[in-house]
Amino acid sequence: MQDTLVPPSPSPSRRRGAALLDRVLSGIERAGNRLPHPFYLFLCLFVLLAVISSVLAAFDAKVTVPGSDETLQIKGLFSGEGLRWLLENLIPNFTGFPPLGTVLLMMMAVGVAERAGLLEALVRGTIARAPRGALPYVVAFVSCQGHVMSDIAILVIPPLAALAFKSAGRNPIAGLICAFATVCAGYAAGFIVGSLDALYVGITEPAAAVVPVGADSPTHVLINYFFTAAASVLLALVGGLLTTRVLEPRLPQPVEVPAQRSAEEAEPDPAAEPGTAEPGAVRTEISPVERRGLVLSGLAVLAYAAVVVVGWLIPDSPLRGEGGALVKSPVLSGIVPLLFVAFVIAGCVYGATTRSFTKAEDVPRTMAESVTNMSSYIVLIFAISQVIGLFNWSGVGTLLAVKCAALLEDAHLTGFLGIVLFVLVVTVLNLFITSGSALWALMAPVFVPTFLLLGLEPALTQAAFRIGDSATQMITPMNPYLFLTLALLRRYEPEAQLGTLLSRLAIYVVPFLVTWLAVLGIFYGFDLPLGPGADIHLP
Repeated sequence: MQDTLVPPSPSPSRRRGAALLDRVLSGIERAGNRLPHPFYLFLCLFVLLAVISSVLAAFDAKVTVPGSDETLQIKGLFSGEGLRWLLENLIPNFTGFPPLGTVLLMMMAVGVAERAGLLEALVRGTIARAPRGALPYVVAFVSCQGHVMSDIAILVIPPLAALAFKSAGRNPIAGLICAFATVCAGYAAGFIVGSLDALYVGITEPAAAVVPVGADSPTHVLINYFFTAAASVLLALVGGLLTTRVLEPRLPQPVEVPAQRSAEEAEPDPAAEPGTAEPGAVRTEISPVERRGLVLSGLAVLAYAAVVVVGWLIPDSPLRGEGGALVKSPVLSGIVPLLFVAFVIAGCVYGATTRSFTKAEDVPRTMAESVTNMSSYIVLIFAISQVIGLFNWSGVGTLLAVKCAALLEDAHLTGFLGIVLFVLVVTVLNLFITSGSALWALMAPVFVPTFLLLGLEPALTQAAFRIGDSATQMITPMNPYLFLTLALLRRYEPEAQLGTLLSRLAIYVVPFLVTWLAVLGIFYGFDLPLGPGADIHLP
């Protein structure tokens, strides 16, 4: 038997609305397809920046940072000094770019846990054990932690959620769409720190150095941790509520239709073991050995964390900062190596328990494979690092930041309203540039120092970018996983079109955006730290 669905006849108004949505999204797709590859996008930006800096230098342009008596002379790349700078700094710009080592280290660690099967088992174990009534909320919460699995989360969680809904007697389409929407909208949220956090903060750090006031601002990997953890809880509640109250009641009801099978397919395979899953089937259950692996890996990580915390709390410990400080200490500044060890321990224990790792060579091999998969990112980083390097050296980044800060001040958008405006700009750009690293690398060198000059910490600007980078990700046709989700949807609803999927996803966009902004507004209004040592306002 095969589950299929009988779609209801749409009303004329719904047909007109779907047609309009299709035209709008088709226009976005055409415009986005005209954009060059991100590498060439940054190469063009580098050339444009070189020309602008040289023109400004020719006109003897200067800029004075507010609060500083120093006047910065704009320098042009097309000059003797500029050519010397480029030749001497081309390689240091690349190899010294903060995200490079941090992201590669995190990818190696997460790769061990992922390829051991730990991350997928965690997802399956969480969703499969959820009660029927709580299932949408559990799916939404797990999806909001998905960024630790990178893009694999979009491949794994939605089909698992569909099967979990089906097993619980609920509509599998609701599970599929709920999971995809919350993976996308909550991609920058979560309790678990991953390579995405390292990537963002690695771009934020050099951007904050554009203006002197950002020199002492915290830019460690946990600067948004409190904010993203809180947001993931509320996003899960909103996602579960929308799925239960809005989406699921409006979906067509499933009916069972006899599957068409040939006589050969109808004959049972005598060699097949009882209970063996069909080829290509997605498992939702956890085997006893997998459950034992999860327990042992969890205990190992808890023991490791206890050792780190005790060592951190001991007076005069080398893990404490200057004067015995707990916040400004090696534990936070060196959190990436600590996380690296935690992921490797968890992956190794799980892999040894489940026999997914059978020899010592498996661990470095999986690390190497994870780094190999990052080769396109490394090439992109080469272009990004040159652009940010030129921004800083030429002084154009400082000039733009001062001018943007003055513009926002004149418009009286120096506080939370300015942050909201920035979020809305990011949500629009995210429809065309879906790579979070590429978009943040474009915006950070201007907006991080801009808001620094307005007295707002880089942690706040980065948190605002996370919102815009997540909110519209689910509905942009530039997201290749949108079409994968459509293919999965057609397993249950063969007549479904792209407009069908988008109209159902659209109910999540505004509520998720409002939820993200509400959480940030609470942190801003009560002046709560966004992460350890990461405040809203400059001291």
